[in-house]
Amino acid sequence: MHIPDGYLSPQTYIPLYGVSVAVWGIAARKIKKEVSARQVPYLAMAAAFSFLIQMFNIPAPGGTSGHAVGGGIIALLLGPWTAVISVSVVLIVQAIVFGDGGITAIGANCFNMAIVMPFVASWTFRLIRGRSKKGARLIAAAFFSGYVGLTAAALSAGFMLGIQPLIASGADGRPLYAPYPLSIALPAMALEHLLLFGIIEGIFTAALLRYFMRHESMPIYCIRGG
Repeated sequence: MHIPDGYLSPQTYIPLYGVSVAVWGIAARKIKKEVSARQVPYLAMAAAFSFLIQMFNIPAPGGTSGHAVGGGIIALLLGPWTAVISVSVVLIVQAIVFGDGGITAIGANCFNMAIVMPFVASWTFRLIRGRSKKGARLIAAAFFSGYVGLTAAALSAGFMLGIQPLIASGADGRPLYAPYPLSIALPAMALEHLLLFGIIEGIFTAALLRYFMRHESMPIYCIRGG
């Protein structure tokens, strides 16, 4: 899902940088209030986990890739604002150090995977969970939070790529950036995440939430009423 340099026009990546920076500022203030010193090691572990699972990239049509992210489980354990910061740090390091995702696309990649995904995952979990605090319904809510959250991030990336021929073309009508229209970019991103990566993300999310509920004493954000 990492978008490289050269696939997004300035009309797209500059505003997304602005949006991401604004959200980072809000997230930093939220974390100061919501995350205790005892939870800081978990924040580092969350970033490390996200970094690890994102390394398993499979190229996808349209100049991007498919993979799990970990944004859903981080949002459930520590809150979506914490997920914003931890996943963003991973994406920035990947882009600058490893060349995984473009420098110009950092804002866009963070918007998709570190903003859209955690909040969609959190909202999906709340919707399905209802009032349950344990049992099969809670685990199902965790699975679908990861599944829907990742798919939403993929659709957001596909939309960004798909609108490029509409907003940035040369005098001869040829696209200057991503060449694939929405009719190709959206299905390419949606199908692989609906049929493969979203399922993997959902399984990770449900399994890890279940583990932390059984074996850890940390206060879990989604359980304590976040």
